[in-house]
Amino acid sequence: MWMLPGQNQSWVSEFILLGFSSDPTSNRILFIIFLLLYLSSVLGNGLIITLIGLDSHLHTPMYFFLSILSLLDMGYVTTTIPQMLVHLISSSKTISFAGCWLQMFVFGAMGLTEGIFFAVMAYDRYVAICHPLRYTVILTWDLCMRLAAGTWACGFFLSLIHTFFTMRLPYCGPNIINHYFCEGPSVRSLACMDIHLIEIVDLIITTCVIVAPLSLILASYIHIAKAILKIKSIQGRCKAFSTCASHLTVVTFFYAPAIYIYMRPNSSYTPEHDRQVSIFYNVFTTLLNPVVYSLRNKDIKVAFLKVMGHGRVAW
Repeated sequence: MWMLPGQNQSWVSEFILLGFSSDPTSNRILFIIFLLLYLSSVLGNGLIITLIGLDSHLHTPMYFFLSILSLLDMGYVTTTIPQMLVHLISSSKTISFAGCWLQMFVFGAMGLTEGIFFAVMAYDRYVAICHPLRYTVILTWDLCMRLAAGTWACGFFLSLIHTFFTMRLPYCGPNIINHYFCEGPSVRSLACMDIHLIEIVDLIITTCVIVAPLSLILASYIHIAKAILKIKSIQGRCKAFSTCASHLTVVTFFYAPAIYIYMRPNSSYTPEHDRQVSIFYNVFTTLLNPVVYSLRNKDIKVAFLKVMGHGRVAW
């Protein structure tokens, strides 16, 4: 049963985030490492957004979607890492119930939006390769804005449902979270009631943001592969494939750990292992995205050199 006002039972008013280590020396080392990773991620994604905004040649649907992905990554990592850095050098590791609720909601909103948004980016690649002559006709700016707004709305709405059901659980016992932030499975493990219904809700949400988008991405790339195989020149095939390789890379690194964390019952929750996996998809994927797109993208390189004052460079 849900906890109702007036029930004679105490509620947890705050949680304690254990983080990674209780050793001060280890925490100082981790602080430096994660601070560098966080700054690199924010600067890398911020640079991509800036370059796309400054260079008129990058004002296309593909780079519009890429700038939104970078914005999502910046919000994604900023939701959790700054607080983790404070806890690494502070004796207090508490977070209020409201703060935990807010962190879970924003983190979930960013992650769910990004998961859906990868399907939009796959559709962009499908149109570019399978219907190149009609690319700007099909992907109009009005459609691009609608797709972007729709993914954000879906992500925030689904995160609200997930957070509402999780935080409505009665937390009347232990308040120590064996994690570095308020992630759904780690918080739910503290609930003092059966969470079978919540797991079903989470499974439905996971299906919406993992299975459905992955199915659309797979369908898009089946058509893309058929179109690439019809290209006669090897150079043309390589060029077409290179435009998709970056997207496939970031999709793989995003969905693999997300499936592991969220598409399994809460009974198999393992705090230590899950904490390590969450570091990968929370920190390293947001750092990887700008690296992958900048190193493999000639237009981004040219835009960077132009901003640095080197003018046009032939690649």
